Formats: sequence, structure tokens, C-alpha cells
Amino acid sequence: MKCLVLDEKMDYDGSQISSLWAYNLEDIQEDSIIAFRGVCDVKIEHMIDLEDKKQGDIIFSTDMIHFIIEHFDSSDLKLIYSRQRLFTAIVKEVLSEYHNDIVRQGDDLFVNGKKLTVSIASTSAVSQKIHFGINVVHDFYGSFEDLGLGNDDVAGLMDKIAKRYYNEFIDIEKDLRKSRPLDVI
Repeated sequence: MKCLVLDEKMDYDGSQISSLWAYNLEDIQEDSIIAFRGVCDVKIEHMIDLEDKKQGDIIFSTDMIHFIIEHFDSSDLKLIYSRQRLFTAIVKEVLSEYHNDIVRQGDDLFVNGKKLTVSIASTSAVSQKIHFGINVVHDFYGSFEDLGLGNDDVAGLMDKIAKRYYNEFIDIEKDLRKSRPLDVI
């Protein structure tokens, strides 16, 4: 698995959840997590959540940190939603080091009753993908300000969260290689 935290800002419009985006961006041909900072403005044609699309929801933030995760071992939708929930729990764990009243509801995080994150997971014929975004600045939804964090904390948090997920999967791979199958009774 590759872990990459981009220094330059990049906006998220929903097209980044396409399969092989990491390969097109950075020649990454393996499982990956890529973190970056930028505007979030998901165009209707890139909306994956049909409920959001039907309701005409707007997914927009002027400043967000984004995580794009891709796995190539399966195209199982239930598995990628499980991985999305694992990632959400990891983010909650990291952010709880700074603010202890973060609430997780499924794949969403809330602070002071305000939604802090956006996330979607889906599959294609070649991979599973997750987008997870956290508001750095937002006038209506939860943001870093609600966590007591500022601009200086962004790069460190992107790195910490991405590496925590990366390390979780490295550990899982190690466990897979030391476990024997169950016997049939």
C-alpha cells in the first residue's frame, strides 16, 4: 500500500473517486491513500450517493482536507463500506486527541451537533474507492475551528490520519500471513 500526502492544494470535484485516479496522478498501481487540501465542489454528474443526487444536495466547502483511498483486492461493496467505517473510526480516534466530544454516526462525524465530514464509498470493475473529507473552514457545518484546531494543524493531521490507515493495513497484511486456516470438524 502507498501513502501519499500532497503538499500542493488540489480541489475535489468528485472525479477523483474514479478508478485508477492515483495511477493517473502519481503512477501508483497498488492500494493507496492520498491526502490533499482544497475546495470541495462535487458536480452533480460525479455524485455517487443517489439519495443526495435525487434531493439535489450541494456538497461544497471552501476548505477541506480530502482522503482518496483505493483498494484492488475486491469489488465487494459491503467490504468497501466496512473499510469506510474503519477509516471513519480512525479519523474519530485521531481527532478525539484534540476534542473529546466527536460523535460518529455511520460514516459521518459530528462536533457540537454539526456535521464535520463528508464521505462516499463505491466500487468499479477494477477497484474499491473511498472519498473522505473534513471541513477545515465552514460557516455552517463543523470545522477545525470547532475542534480548537487551526491552519497550522492541517498538514500534521493529514499525515497522521493517512499514516494511521496505512499502518492498519500493513498490520492486517502481516496478520494474514501468520494465520492458519480453520480445520473442518
